[in-house]
Amino acid sequence: MKTREGQRRTVIFTDIGDTIVDEGTEVRRAEGGIVLSAGFLPGAVKTYRQLFEEGYPIVMVADGYLKSFQNTMRLAGLTDIFTAWVVSDEIGAEKPDRLMFQTAMDKMGLTDKDKGRVLMIGNNVKRDIAGANRFGIHSILQAWSPRYDMTPHSPEEEPTFTVRRPEELVGVIHYWEEKLQNS
Repeated sequence: MKTREGQRRTVIFTDIGDTIVDEGTEVRRAEGGIVLSAGFLPGAVKTYRQLFEEGYPIVMVADGYLKSFQNTMRLAGLTDIFTAWVVSDEIGAEKPDRLMFQTAMDKMGLTDKDKGRVLMIGNNVKRDIAGANRFGIHSILQAWSPRYDMTPHSPEEEPTFTVRRPEELVGVIHYWEEKLQNS
């Protein structure tokens, strides 16, 4: 992905469950497990909308069913913010499998040289953070969810950054963008 003068260099890959959507509020269809509706983490919708409006490319990299994400992102009014959608049931792999991250890179026209520009936001150290780190991209742990162990148990589970609330993502991403612009 080539950038023009003034265009954002940072590319955001993001998980959805317990990163934007509060998994504890999901209402699922009895058959197939498709999420019909859900609530959202406080501040998440506003934060992601802000990042989109500031010109950051955002790529969904999520495990689950495409229809679930279509339903929840429609409810949040966020379907338009994603430059690309990489969803496990469409890809045939789940994070931490490198295919999830490589597919996102390919959809964005990114090469190995661009890996330093990518930040993966996720809530799971074993899937999102370890997967991103093994793939060679930087990671942001959103340590909000009470459902997952947020303690890294190996170096590959150590995030580049940790935030507690979605609003904190803005400062981290602005910091990263400034670092990239100055390098």
